[in-house]
Amino acid sequence: MEGKEEDVRLGANRYSERQPGELKSWSFYRAGIAEFIATFLFLYVTVLTVMGVSKSPSKCATVGIQGIAWSFGGMIFALVYCTAGISGGHINPAVTFGLFLARKLSLTRAVFYIIMQCLGAICGAGVVKGFQQGLYMGNGGGANVVASGYTKGDGLGAEIIGTFVLVYTVFSATDAKRNARDSHVPILAPLPIGFAVFLVHLATIPITGTGINPARSLGAAIIYNKDHAWNDHWIFWVGPFVGAALAAVYHQVIIRAIPFNKSRS
Repeated sequence: MEGKEEDVRLGANRYSERQPGELKSWSFYRAGIAEFIATFLFLYVTVLTVMGVSKSPSKCATVGIQGIAWSFGGMIFALVYCTAGISGGHINPAVTFGLFLARKLSLTRAVFYIIMQCLGAICGAGVVKGFQQGLYMGNGGGANVVASGYTKGDGLGAEIIGTFVLVYTVFSATDAKRNARDSHVPILAPLPIGFAVFLVHLATIPITGTGINPARSLGAAIIYNKDHAWNDHWIFWVGPFVGAALAAVYHQVIIRAIPFNKSRS
């Protein structure tokens, strides 16, 4: 029981307090590198999948929207599994922001993660453009925009709800008490997170192309760099951050009844 109690005490909170000399610790930078590489690979595979669907004259000859959704969800599943033990496997500034609000990592680590995630996303989209520049520039570059027929409010709402689903799933799948009580939960944690990404993409690809990840949206927008990619770009930061904040409050205050002003022992 002592080991399980320790798991409850730490759990996902192992990075919550800034440790003395954190900036001098190799594990701190190793975690940032893991976030960079994971986001790089995430953009590379997913944007290439989007390009493959976009270039085909017949959607029936491609993986279609379902394949794009599987690409995003499957990569998150694989990358969270690979990096969870190193950095926590965020791969998304909105996830990092939500966990920061819940005091599961320090401000220093949160800022570092977000910077590395954005740099990784830019590099991932840049490699795709380098391989297939004509295809990339001719098919939107995987940039997120609000689709014709939808308002900015529709897009913002879709991003808020979609990110809420994702971040709430992250909180539930990594809950320290569940990890201690149910030994299978840590092993299965990447699966519901990846599946949540898959389902949200199925629902919101027709509306915004599905952002729910500001780094993913920023990387594609910077490399594509066309005016219409920037017109609605604020939606893909405001929406995910609002959704992440709501998920953090809901899980920590309502579900687990942990006051945000509760002092740490």
